[in-house]
Amino acid sequence: MPLTVLTRSNLRELLQSLSRDEIQNLQRNLAQALREYSTGAQDKGCSATYQPQRTAITRQNGCTTLFMPATNGQTIGIKMISLQDGGAAGCQVEKSGFDGNESDSGSGSRRRGSARNSVASLSSDMSELSVGSSQEDGGSISPMATPAGGGSSTDSSTLLSGCVNQQPVTANANVSKTLGAWPGAGTRDSSPRGSVTLLDGESLPFALINAHELTAFRTALASLMIFNKRKKVRTLLVFGAGNQAYWHIRLALTLRGDDIRRVYIVNRSFDRAAKLLQDIYSPENSSWRGDAKFSAMSSDFGEYNRILKEHVRKADVILCCTPSVDPLFPADFLTSREGRQKGRLIMAVGSYKSHMTEIHPDILRDEVNVTPPHRHFHKHTRRSGVIVVDSLDAAIKEAGEIVQAGIKPKQLVELGELLMVRHATLNDEGETEEKGLREWTEKGNVIYKSVGLGLMDLITGGDLVKLARERNLGTTVEEF
Repeated sequence: MPLTVLTRSNLRELLQSLSRDEIQNLQRNLAQALREYSTGAQDKGCSATYQPQRTAITRQNGCTTLFMPATNGQTIGIKMISLQDGGAAGCQVEKSGFDGNESDSGSGSRRRGSARNSVASLSSDMSELSVGSSQEDGGSISPMATPAGGGSSTDSSTLLSGCVNQQPVTANANVSKTLGAWPGAGTRDSSPRGSVTLLDGESLPFALINAHELTAFRTALASLMIFNKRKKVRTLLVFGAGNQAYWHIRLALTLRGDDIRRVYIVNRSFDRAAKLLQDIYSPENSSWRGDAKFSAMSSDFGEYNRILKEHVRKADVILCCTPSVDPLFPADFLTSREGRQKGRLIMAVGSYKSHMTEIHPDILRDEVNVTPPHRHFHKHTRRSGVIVVDSLDAAIKEAGEIVQAGIKPKQLVELGELLMVRHATLNDEGETEEKGLREWTEKGNVIYKSVGLGLMDLITGGDLVKLARERNLGTTVEEF
């Protein structure tokens, strides 16, 4: 049995060569697997009831290694990744994240009960949801301010494209001795180190893939399934400047580049933000970068809080790609009357433990706290009552925002369930979901929280191995 080995550089070369059609095909295959994960019976290989449990081991040095097995019925895979997160030494096996009121007698019945019911209630509630229309841009905001002690902010129309804290960044800029390849003082590299091993139907290994690029790429593929449906994606706000941020930005522009005008990047480290802009503005990226304008800001910049508030309020899409243990911005930026004047898509993919939180828990509480319709004289977007997650089981245990906000299983809906609703209601005329649900996904306030699934690595990794073999990329061991 031949074994294909894809190193990090092999995989990055492959991913950067993908066409828009190839990316869309990868996304469709992953969407089908997520539908089966959320809604399939046990005879469906991707079903959640058929997935093995995860195990984590933390060594004495504080390095946690996560073992994530998965299957689609034909292929079996296991992802092993390690992160230096300072945890207490020991071994932990995944257990049910539900309290005593959530019966676990028969995992299939539990999922079809609590999880599926959340979609049913969402579909019915959406018929009464009055989604406020997004206001059109009434002029450009001031994306960067002068350093502390300076004067007023500078209008965005006067800014150079590709700048950090008003300092221009070019492909040849000497940002630091390491060009941001290593985190600066006070920063953390949250990129996972490890691999994905794939086995065929006879349990023979046929692929070994470096997990660094694959993790970021497959996470972005899943996140952007909702993004693809949004009516307005003119302005993107991205927290973080690592691999997750890069692939979310790249895929967003590849899929919806004609609609995106501005990308704001916020990061703790100046060097890493500058390195990301160097990558984006390199000549080989001009094909997907398009006409979008980029600018970045580090947290030590003058008037940071004021500018951050403007960015958050202006954004149509907010991407959170950091391992932050503290909220990235205050809750009232979005929960106040001014913050609720437009619907946004908020995606949080960086935090992965219960003590971490990128989005303030009060934002999630506000989202699930649905009030009855009433007369009002100020325009705002009503809340949906749910948070979208990739895995209900995993989010209840691992998503810090959800844990800290006290969100209940009935207030969560899986991404695969939303895809199922759309898929099940297609008809011969091509008409799609129930109107209220469609309006919510297109224009309403949507919060998506991802902690990752081994199934994502298995499905996307398998597809990428096929493409790599077609292009003679990687190393093949003919008789492993």
